[in-house]
Amino acid sequence: MIDLHTHTTFSDGELLPFELVRRAVAAGYSAMAITDHADTSNMDFIVPRIVKAIKKLKEYVSLEVIPGVEITHAPPKLIPDLVKEARALGAKIVLVHGETIVEPVAEGTNRAAIEAGADILTHPGIISMEDILFAKDKGVVLEITSRKGHSLANGYVAKEAVKFGLSLSVNTDAHAPGDLITKETAKKILIAAGVDEKRIESVFENSRLLVEKALRRD
Repeated sequence: MIDLHTHTTFSDGELLPFELVRRAVAAGYSAMAITDHADTSNMDFIVPRIVKAIKKLKEYVSLEVIPGVEITHAPPKLIPDLVKEARALGAKIVLVHGETIVEPVAEGTNRAAIEAGADILTHPGIISMEDILFAKDKGVVLEITSRKGHSLANGYVAKEAVKFGLSLSVNTDAHAPGDLITKETAKKILIAAGVDEKRIESVFENSRLLVEKALRRD
């Protein structure tokens, strides 16, 4: 399992980075990203500390752990600068909290995230066709999520992504120990979202390519 969307006590998660990683190892993960929620108030606090925690862990764990961030509920006009700041601080993978249908995310967030070159647009909700095509052009990956609530739009996102040839990634948006999943569960989530079984390995491949891209940023 490769999971590129997780949270720790640095934002609203329940686990410290070391415990989150240990539980991911026990669940059979091969790679993960720690991507705590950030805006202008805490970006310079959490990203360097995630980087530090991962550097300390690296030689002791059997999986790739990538420092990242999820820019969350930022006004769309601020997103480009926040993406740049995150990368400058050491985030190797940058997520933007998309226009999920269960939270009042500002309209235009999906478009701003794509324009800014985020790696993954998380739970993008009922993303417009124009933004889907823009994401394809910019190489931004859309997320299929196991997270309760956010997952309500999985079917729509999967259908439109497959129709227009966009890359998908399946992630947990984990906040608690029970949120981590196995690769078999990830497969079931993709099938439930309407992804043909023949396409499932390509979704996992997209996540692997994102890991490789992130590691090249070292």
